[in-house]
Amino acid sequence: MGMILAPSILAADFAHLGKAVGQAALAGAEYIHIDVMDGMFVPSISFGMPVIRSIRPYTDKVFDVHMMVEEPGRYAEAMRDAGADLLCVHQEACRHLDRTVRQIRELGMKVGVALNPSTPVSVLDCILEQVDMVLVMTVNPGFGGQKLIPYTLEKVRQLRCRLDSLGLDTDIEVDGGVTLDNARQVLEAGANILVAGSAVFGGDITENAQAFIRLFEEFSG
Repeated sequence: MGMILAPSILAADFAHLGKAVGQAALAGAEYIHIDVMDGMFVPSISFGMPVIRSIRPYTDKVFDVHMMVEEPGRYAEAMRDAGADLLCVHQEACRHLDRTVRQIRELGMKVGVALNPSTPVSVLDCILEQVDMVLVMTVNPGFGGQKLIPYTLEKVRQLRCRLDSLGLDTDIEVDGGVTLDNARQVLEAGANILVAGSAVFGGDITENAQAFIRLFEEFSG
């Protein structure tokens, strides 16, 4: 299973967002992580369809859209039309998670389900075979720049063991407080997609992204 860097544009320079996305992609990022917040599921408000549509021409990499909104199925078709390739919804935000997952799949996108730090991985037992990715939040969602919560790595280990026992090669993404200093721990726990915000966009984007790619190569080598 390949390791993937997914820089979060929440930490990018909004005045030059398209350029920043292009730089990260050229430096080796395979996913671009886009946090959509509604001010209800989380306190903050962030990007919507117009922003996603405006940066879509800057790269053909996977747009990994993280829906931190109540009842995200309402926006699934519009997100696809704006350029989303993978739509990740929160278990905690969907009244009927199975229905939402099927809706996203029928729209032709890959589907992920996210879990807040205090939500146990067992809540996904009935749906693991239907998703392409599980996102384990390693901070409480809604704000960038937080430190990774240590106990969440045990959730990653539990999830990887559960997936292995079912014979599934489902991706595990980790989002929140990921840096070069703790990335190896995250990979060792069983994640293969790392979301990094300021660790990529804070400073030299190319240099920062390539440092993650080198770490991936060392870890797998």
